[in-house]
Amino acid sequence: MPGWLKALLIVAAVIVLLVLGTIGAGVYWWAKNKDALLARGKEVMTEGRDFGRQSDNQGCVDESIVRYKKEQGFLSAVSATRFMRGCFESSRPTPGFCDNVPLGDMMKMAEWRDAQCRRYDLANDRNCKSQLFTPVAMFCGEQKRKEN
Repeated sequence: MPGWLKALLIVAAVIVLLVLGTIGAGVYWWAKNKDALLARGKEVMTEGRDFGRQSDNQGCVDESIVRYKKEQGFLSAVSATRFMRGCFESSRPTPGFCDNVPLGDMMKMAEWRDAQCRRYDLANDRNCKSQLFTPVAMFCGEQKRKEN
């Protein structure tokens, strides 16, 4: 067997072992933390509902972003979006809140999300662009369906 083939097989084996190790570590981490994460998710939804009783739709977004900015990252973004979803359930309507949310057009939605991230000084934040404003789009979509 040529030397280059042996080297290629060794590199491939190392990559496979690294991938399997990463997957195994992720499964182990999830098994150890899932109950606490799920409990925290329910707690955050409740906090959102409680906050929403004293706020309007825009207040829900603003508070979610304030919470996210305190500790940015993937898990914080998940927490902020859960808070926002809970908040929307009990908040007062904000006039015109959904007027500029481009429902049904993925390109315009991406542009809108980018603009929202810039508005909140999170223009370079991956989590902002990928998930922080998803609850707004979902909420506005639900509102539009209720109107029709």
